[in-house]
Amino acid sequence: MPTADAAPILQVRGLEVRYGSVPALRDVDLEVQRGEIVGLIGPNGAGKSTTLQAIVGTVRASAGEILLGGVSIRGQAPERIVRSGVGLVPEGRRIFAALTVEENLRLGLAGRRSKNGAHEALEMVNELFPVLRESRRRHAGLLSGGQQQQLAIGRALVAEPDVLLLDEPSLGLAPTIVDAVFEKLGAIRDRGVTILLVEQRAQRTVAFADRTYVLANGELRMTLGPGEAGDTDRMVAAYFGS
Repeated sequence: MPTADAAPILQVRGLEVRYGSVPALRDVDLEVQRGEIVGLIGPNGAGKSTTLQAIVGTVRASAGEILLGGVSIRGQAPERIVRSGVGLVPEGRRIFAALTVEENLRLGLAGRRSKNGAHEALEMVNELFPVLRESRRRHAGLLSGGQQQQLAIGRALVAEPDVLLLDEPSLGLAPTIVDAVFEKLGAIRDRGVTILLVEQRAQRTVAFADRTYVLANGELRMTLGPGEAGDTDRMVAAYFGS
């Protein structure tokens, strides 16, 4: 669990991102303490995915700072950021359908900071997601949507990141599968991984996370705690700027 007086493991200060002349993020500040699950919600086009992409280095920040464990990672190559301890589960999963489940998982080993412990990391993921062990020789494209999402999360976890960024992990999944995904995210946190979670399921995320930021039109509008999950009027006002 998070320690109140500890320095944030991930901190974003004054982050700005532009696509040409169009601002996608404006002066975004957020932080994630070690051991937390922090949510990031907002309407489509709010800049949620852009925030994650800027953190992991696949989108260039035009201003601001991104700190991992107090050390700047802004401007570093994505490969270096991953090896510094940041994992990303992208929107749409992006698994390799023609490869087997085991081959997909082994691709995630490229992001490890050390070659030691790779076997143990694979065993940890197979323990967390038993279906991946059962399906290890199947082509990933033959898995169900929920199984593919587990594979995408497992592929990021074999690198043993300190911080796991997830972009819409419940997208396109049936409600019962969504329940299972959120349950697994809690188990991942219990294993010592800090989580920054982008989600469209706003109330579910607010109730689940330690803290949730609301992003709209590229700006942070408010921060909500689990007890405010039922305050739909306030959430709608933040989404639409009223």
